[in-house]
Amino acid sequence: MKQLGFGTMRLPTVNGEVDVKECEKLFDRFLEGGFTYFDTAYGYHDYKSELVVREALVKRHPRESFLLADKMPVWLVKESADLERLFSEQLEKTGAGYFDYYLLHALSEARIETADAVDAWGFVLKKKEEGLIKHVGFSFHDTPEVLDKVLSAHPQVEFVQLQINYADWESERVESRRCYEVARRHGKAVIIMEPVRGGSLADLRSPIGDPFKKAAPDKSFASWALRYAASLEGVLMVLSGMSAMEQVVDNMATFSPMVPLDEQERKVVEEVREALEKAPTIPCTRCNYCTETCPQGIPIPSILASLNDDAAYGEAYAKRQYASATKDKPFASACIECEVCLSRCPQHISITDHLKAAAEKFE
Repeated sequence: MKQLGFGTMRLPTVNGEVDVKECEKLFDRFLEGGFTYFDTAYGYHDYKSELVVREALVKRHPRESFLLADKMPVWLVKESADLERLFSEQLEKTGAGYFDYYLLHALSEARIETADAVDAWGFVLKKKEEGLIKHVGFSFHDTPEVLDKVLSAHPQVEFVQLQINYADWESERVESRRCYEVARRHGKAVIIMEPVRGGSLADLRSPIGDPFKKAAPDKSFASWALRYAASLEGVLMVLSGMSAMEQVVDNMATFSPMVPLDEQERKVVEEVREALEKAPTIPCTRCNYCTETCPQGIPIPSILASLNDDAAYGEAYAKRQYASATKDKPFASACIECEVCLSRCPQHISITDHLKAAAEKFE
């Protein structure tokens, strides 16, 4: 099977609702190109992604013509009975009959404890024996050390889904490289999520993205990110959350066929990665001392991160990040300039000035 998977976390929307008719067009084009892997989850699109998959994919195409991955929302599991209830609901919502790939979703150390307590591992293996799951794995967001522990304790899982992209490869926060190396050391296949880092690597500012333009003027920035991920050994699938036909067409072209990066191209990617690291940023460490004392409850670290994203990835991506950071919280413009945060910041950041800049740029 081809290595490109269709992620359904960022489907096209109209007036806040998923555009099912447009999804039908995207899914059809994807299948016409010989691509078969679709990835959904219980909570995507306000718990409606699975329903969209049923309407736009399952009802309209033979079941054997596509592969469907779904995920157990471990954070909603309080007792073992919840596993059966949620799994049955997912089968009903998708109408798929069975899942080709099934994951314990977004495991971290705390969620691994929950999975162990209710024996979620035994549950998914039982469903595999019953033919309702073909392949068992989990998606992961924690340290390489935690990943090593869980794979040592549960060697029966077949694959791991990890956040991997060239920008996060050496990141101390995500630790893409080290997590990948742990998974491969345990002999596990890897499914890659966020290869284009939420779309940020598809629209790089100049001069950061200029090496890509110089090396291959006719290739998109996204294609470089996808090829970087797919070139890694042991990668089963690279997921892309596509929301427009031009994205589907461009990504399919990248994988038709997928040509691994050569040595010279790897040097180009490394040049861009280093440029991203050197992009001027606000030195916020997310200690949250500022938010502890902010009388307005402004999510200061997340807003500062949006300004950093603007410097590296461009305004369109940064605006999306700002909107996400302030979805249920006060905007930067809510700042009353009491300046309590200034005395609390160990990095001596001029927070009020940056909040003004964010308000002007993003609001």
